[in-house]
Amino acid sequence: MVIPRVVVAAPSSGAGKTTVAVGLMAALRRAGHVVAGFKVGPDYIDPGFHAVATGRPGRNLDPMLSGEERVGPLFAHGSEGADIAVVEGVMGLYDGALGTEGFSSTAHVAKLLKAPVVLVVDASAAGRSVGAVVQGFVAFDTEVRIVGVILNKVGSDRHETEVRAGIAPTGVPVLGVLRRDPRLTVPSRHLGLVPAAEQRAQAEQAVAAAAELVHQGVDLEAFAAAAKAAPNYISTPWNPAEELASLVSPAAGLTGERGAKRAATVLGHRPVVAVAGGPVFSFRYTETTELLDAAGADVVTFDPLVDTLPEATSALCLGGGFPELHAEALSANTKLREQVATQVLAGLPVVAECAGLLYLCRELDGHPMTGVLPATGRMTSRLTLGYRTAVAATTTAFFDEGRRVRGHEFHRTAIDLDADVRPAWHLPAGVEGITLPHVHASYLHLHWTATPDVPARLVAAARAHQR
Repeated sequence: MVIPRVVVAAPSSGAGKTTVAVGLMAALRRAGHVVAGFKVGPDYIDPGFHAVATGRPGRNLDPMLSGEERVGPLFAHGSEGADIAVVEGVMGLYDGALGTEGFSSTAHVAKLLKAPVVLVVDASAAGRSVGAVVQGFVAFDTEVRIVGVILNKVGSDRHETEVRAGIAPTGVPVLGVLRRDPRLTVPSRHLGLVPAAEQRAQAEQAVAAAAELVHQGVDLEAFAAAAKAAPNYISTPWNPAEELASLVSPAAGLTGERGAKRAATVLGHRPVVAVAGGPVFSFRYTETTELLDAAGADVVTFDPLVDTLPEATSALCLGGGFPELHAEALSANTKLREQVATQVLAGLPVVAECAGLLYLCRELDGHPMTGVLPATGRMTSRLTLGYRTAVAATTTAFFDEGRRVRGHEFHRTAIDLDADVRPAWHLPAGVEGITLPHVHASYLHLHWTATPDVPARLVAAARAHQR
């Protein structure tokens, strides 16, 4: 498939590219377009705002977590049914994983997609000098096609005139000018923006304000024309069923295409895989549930703040989020905590990442949790952030010892372990996480498109537990 597409980037973090990208998505939708929204990198929060703006699932494009070869297919998959795609960048345009010369940067993804780039520039503290910034970004890598500039946080008509004069010699057109607007302030906290799932009404108000600002200040027709002028780029959409069909994994009950089809055919009911959601567990890639469904599961989302386990739960998937901010409320749902503890003791398969790891501990900041794992969690002042290459330290139902993966850490909490626990991963800095034969819990976030055997093995474990 071929789709009009633009990457929205910036010279650095803090330039306002999320506001502009979300505003563009929402304004284009208001204008009658079907918009597909994407985020470069591992970020979970921005795609939530993309979903509010577009009415479609927000998705990530990350060569580090999914592999370069999957960026195009995942983009095509997420763009199906849309007539324009807006890809929000990460950090500065050329900033990628440390020490990799820009691998997994916005520029890297733009080149993989052959997508033009529109640069969002914070002009609040400069005038003609903005032209030098634009010229430098154009010249830095000639394979990256910067086709327009959107000026953000412009103070006055006189300021705008001065900035435009500086950009004019570069030949890059100014597609829009946005003024400072207090309505665009979105609540934030220690790990960035507050997820849209936690404050839906405020998120919708912020998206509406961004859409109005973009509608007033950006030439949407010119932006759409830039997207349509993107060069030919054809990629077969990623398909979770086909991904699973290619597996050869005896541990998951799969052996090539016939095995995958057999694994997806359940005698009686499809096993229920309960996936934590709600305000606390909002960090989950869209493809996670698509893979579980394709592997033969009946995926049921529940909110650990107020719900109990879905009926007939045969496996549990606990993603990331902000449990440290809801520890008291999580603890107050004693029925769910007791259910999880009892069922895991009885062999319920569980994969947990970050927030899920903390929920399985005995307590979090003094509030009782499920007590499944011999550890306690606590909030700290230290931010742990970055890509990790990890090696499975212990064989479980989902990973074999020695398995190498790429993941991402993003948290300000820590856990204190009891002695003699079985770790989940070997990292360059030491071991991390906790395992039981049927439980894998760690801080590491994975994008399961790179490890499709993991959801397949989780569903196989659910099927065995169901029997």
